[in-house]
Amino acid sequence: MLLRARARRRTDRGAAAVEFALVLLPLIVIVFGIIDYGFMLSFRQQVSQAADEGARAGAVEIDSTKQLTDASAAVNSAMSALKVSGSTVQCGDGRLTCTVTKGACANDSSHQCITVKLDYAYSANPVIPTMPLVPMPGHLIYTAVARVN
Repeated sequence: MLLRARARRRTDRGAAAVEFALVLLPLIVIVFGIIDYGFMLSFRQQVSQAADEGARAGAVEIDSTKQLTDASAAVNSAMSALKVSGSTVQCGDGRLTCTVTKGACANDSSHQCITVKLDYAYSANPVIPTMPLVPMPGHLIYTAVARVN
């Protein structure tokens, strides 16, 4: 009887380590996936805010010849605080595409609107290296519209 109990304890000795390894690997993927997604959502919010600031800056500029350049400058200013891969993100640098237009507002054609569209290639330029099993968006695309007063 005593020999059977010892034999059973010997065979169960490695089971806890195997179970721990089986649980630890998915847990690590989940934790680092949450961290990756958090960084992506924070970056997404900053890109959205940059589009809003660009549209607002263009809309409040009195000189109509400077509205589009002021909108682009505001986007670059908002994005200059963002560093990806050691360099700042700017419009037209290959990672971020900016389109700034002025035209009739969609809901009221009697007024002019400034539209700023930002497209960041996130899958090619992530903020931090991503986990292989965590799905991330290919592009972060935001459009902001502000009516010119």
